[in-house]
Amino acid sequence: MNYDVLAKELIRALRGSRSQVALSRRMKCRSNVLYSWESGRRWPTAATFFTLAQAVRVPLAQGVSEFLGGMPPGLTGSDWRDPQTAALLLEHLRGGTTIVELARRVGTHRVSVSRWLKGAAEPRLPDFLRMIEGTSLRLLDFIAIFTSPAHLPEASSSWQVLEAQRRVAYELPWSHAVLRVLELQQYRELPRHMPGWIAARLGVSLEEEERCLAALSESKLIRRRRERWVVENTLAVDTRRNPDAGRLLKSHWASVGNARLPLLEPSGEDLFSYNLFTISEREWESFRQLHIAYYQELRRLVDASKRAERVVLVNLQLLRLDAEGAAGATRSEAEL
Repeated sequence: MNYDVLAKELIRALRGSRSQVALSRRMKCRSNVLYSWESGRRWPTAATFFTLAQAVRVPLAQGVSEFLGGMPPGLTGSDWRDPQTAALLLEHLRGGTTIVELARRVGTHRVSVSRWLKGAAEPRLPDFLRMIEGTSLRLLDFIAIFTSPAHLPEASSSWQVLEAQRRVAYELPWSHAVLRVLELQQYRELPRHMPGWIAARLGVSLEEEERCLAALSESKLIRRRRERWVVENTLAVDTRRNPDAGRLLKSHWASVGNARLPLLEPSGEDLFSYNLFTISEREWESFRQLHIAYYQELRRLVDASKRAERVVLVNLQLLRLDAEGAAGATRSEAEL
């Protein structure tokens, strides 16, 4: 996407039916800054953009909380007009991604990226959007906090693809595993598509393979090329926009892991572990953040992987078994 164009369209969508002059006055600006922003002559910083969003009554805290799957402690109660808040958001999304890797994704010098993350400098809105995509791979979901990406010409086609991926994922959970198999080096080296090859690789039926391929093709996520299927579009799919469907997907993949448990190889290459313990309420929150950090680091490593040779399922669970939450402070032995 062209981030400059996207930034102009996003600002225009936030203005809605209001005049540029009227909204500039509401922003307490002496000049018509909305005209400058929408024409691309100048850009608001991330903090100024958040101020604009609040001026048109976007529920920022609620939207960001839904986007993140819960508000991190460092952002709870933050002033969105404060430049440091944007830096904290980017730092949270960054997870374990190195500054060098993030700069490569964003296409910006690592010194600028470092200063934005520290709050030593403020990114312009196009740069901030690049950083959101670079840190989370979920820019479209972030934009949805402010307006539907379907209403922005620069984002609408990508949004349609993302929504198509979600629908296929909800209706046919194995479809995304099929997508991953199509990315494998071994499949790409086949002289032609071999019916049943994917099914055998995943341990599913030929009928399931055919249903998934048909749905993925209909959604224009894959296409035939030189007698094989190739992945046409791959975007990060986050299910938090539809919690009910997301729970069904998590249940599906948990059941897949449970079904594979009796099939563990003697080599122990596949890992199934659990640990039952008690902790204090304060430590519970630390465990939650550790769980999230592990998942973010895992995603970073997946993104950095250069060769597709294995399709891997990771199920992570951190549950309070007692109805009132963990209240003790004694630890039990770990069972592995």
